[in-house]
This record gives sequence, C-alpha cells and structure tokens, in this order.
Amino acid sequence: MNEMAIFRRNKTWATDFTVNGQRYRSSLGTRDWREAQAREKELIARAINGKLSPTGQQFARLAFTEAADRNLEDRTAHLAARSIITERERLKAPRTFFGAVPLTRISADSIRQYVAQRKAMGLSNRTINMEVSCIARILRRAKRWHLVGDEIKPLPERRNVGRALTGGQKKNLLNTAASRPEWQIARLAACLAFNTTMRACEIRRLRWQDVDFMERTLTIRHSKTEAGERVIPLNSDALAAVLELRDRAMLLFGTELDAEWYLFPHGEGQGPVTQPKNRPGPPASVRPDPTKPIVTWRTAWRRLTKEAGLPGLRFHDLRHHAITELAESSASDHTIMAIAGHVSAKMLAHYSHVRLEAKRQALDALSSKVAGGVTSQPTSQIASPAAQVFENLVDVRGFEPLTPCLQSNVR
Repeated sequence: MNEMAIFRRNKTWATDFTVNGQRYRSSLGTRDWREAQAREKELIARAINGKLSPTGQQFARLAFTEAADRNLEDRTAHLAARSIITERERLKAPRTFFGAVPLTRISADSIRQYVAQRKAMGLSNRTINMEVSCIARILRRAKRWHLVGDEIKPLPERRNVGRALTGGQKKNLLNTAASRPEWQIARLAACLAFNTTMRACEIRRLRWQDVDFMERTLTIRHSKTEAGERVIPLNSDALAAVLELRDRAMLLFGTELDAEWYLFPHGEGQGPVTQPKNRPGPPASVRPDPTKPIVTWRTAWRRLTKEAGLPGLRFHDLRHHAITELAESSASDHTIMAIAGHVSAKMLAHYSHVRLEAKRQALDALSSKVAGGVTSQPTSQIASPAAQVFENLVDVRGFEPLTPCLQSNVR
C-alpha cells in the first residue's frame, strides 16, 4: 500500500511518500496547493513505473558542483575526449553561479536568473543555450528537469546556413593563399576542403594510413558523426595537395613516412620547409611532431581571408561551397550525401542551397522551351523533367552511372 504526505518546507510544498516499501522525499517546487497535489501524483506515477529511483533521489540532494563533477565522470566512457573538454568548459559558469546549491533547490526562477546574468555579460544566445543544456542534463539525472523544463525556453539563435563563394572569390582566395609561404598549411587545408567536402576536424586528423595513392582515395575514420566516416575519391587538385604535403613531410622528417603520422603535424612552423645544411631536418627544438595532429591554422586563416577581401569567411564555409557546387552539378542527392557524409535530405538542404545564378539559368531554360514552341506539342509527347533526369541517371543496363568526383574550377 502506498503512503503519502504533503508538507511545507520553506514556504514550498514537498512530498514524502512510500511505494512498494521504498520511501521517496522531494520538493514539489511550488507554493500552490493544487499544483503541489498534481505534481505529487505525477511523482508517484513515475515511482510506480520505475522512473523515479532512490539513486536519483540521492543524486538530487548533491550540491550542483559535486553533481556536475559526478555526472561528467560517469559520462566519460560514452563521450569523446574532446566532448568531455567542451562540456567541462560549458559547466564553468553554471558551477560558479549555483555553487553549493543542492539540485533540489534549483528552480525555474533560478535558471532564468542565470540566463539573465549571462545575457547581461554579453554572451551569445547559442552559448547560453548550450550551458543551459548542460544544466538540464544534470537535472534530468536527478529526476528534477520535468519540474522546471516547461518554463525554460531556449533563446532564439541566428540560423547561419553557410556561405557559398562566387567563382572569382574562390580563385582569389586560393591565389592569395599561394602568395605567401606562411599560408601554405592554410592553403593546402583549403584545397582539400574545396575538393572533398571535408570538415576541419576531419582534415586535422588525417593520417598517412588513410591515403591510398593507388586507388586515389581518402578514408575518413574519425568525424563529427558516424555518417562522416566514409571514403572520398581524390580529384586532381586534392591529389596535388596531398602530394605537396608528402613532399613537405619528407623534407621535415626524412624519406620514410610512418603510416601513423598525421598529414598536418602538430607545431607546424610559419615559414616554408627547406632542406637544412649538413642535417637531415630542422633543429629538433622547432621540428613539428608528426605523432600529434595540428591544433589549428586559425591565425593564418584570418590573415589570409582578410588579405583576400573575405573577412569573416569561416573555414567551414569551404565545405558548404563544395556541397553547393556538387548540388549544382549532375550528381544525385545520394552521391552528394555519400561524399559529404550527410544522413538525411534535410541536412543536405541545409548546406546545398543552389545559388541564385543557377536558379536563374534553370528558369531561363523553361522560357526558351516555350519560345521554341515546345509547349505546342501534345502533352503526352512532352517528356517530363523528372523523366529526363531519371533517363540521365540510369544507363542502358539499369544502373546509375558513376559520378565523377568533385573537380575544382580554379586553375
């Protein structure tokens, strides 16, 4: 038999009930009697269904800082090392704000106060939303988020769908990158992004074992998502960039390259690589470490884009541009998603919005058909656009012909 009781605790209603011999105590987070009764019934129902465990009750009594540490420690086995570092950074501000406050005392009002404080400090809505998500994960484990979650709405975020360059902008960017030796790494990374759709994190983690010179392919073994793990054919521009990286590595580390080494090693210098006199490589104190991946080329990228007249251009926009070029080609959606590593047509649409000029050309083609008298033919004799596309995609054997890999328009 279930025993229950509602009582006041610091002007707020709380409940103390027993289900199947297990006792549960929890704040109901309200001063309204009717609302307290409804919330108690909800907690009892969760306890009966096994969704309110004693462990959650004990976790809910922890101070926020201790609960945050324990929750992050327990999630370590399920997250990548970088994700753990990121979440630890996002929890710094919530730890400072809530401190020793028990999870049972965190209310919707206190979370709104936290959001207002961070907003007053000039933080972006996206940053604040990610921090609140970390708070929510901790409260969910304590079986507390359902008490406050309905009152916490995410702040509006600016939806940046990415940027596709014009042909002139792309050519100018690569020509500018080739004008200074200190931009070599940024230029080679940009060439790979333009010609493979790879993300920056995928490029940084490339090893020589991932390059197949015989098949002219790159294997992406580590990516943002499981769909990102894929094999990408190398076109001529991408292959030229990989060969230049190989020549650079041979000058730095000798004639034999270890398969475990990274294409973009940690600690790359700012200048060009030259063969030093009487030594197989540069001094050990300044030699990059090929056993670790490069951290970033951000500084060189910012200077490069500013010089090229493209300030604010993100490196990720190069991936967006490459997917847009693929979308404007004759490649099917399935082929584009296989190259780019997308998992759905919705994600494809996020990146591959076709540029205005391509749309105009498609509509102009419709106009030329009308002017040429195509519409005067019987409807049954006019091949539909869908049927023509299907005919182009399927050969005489009934198979989709091989789609050529992405080629750069820049020479």
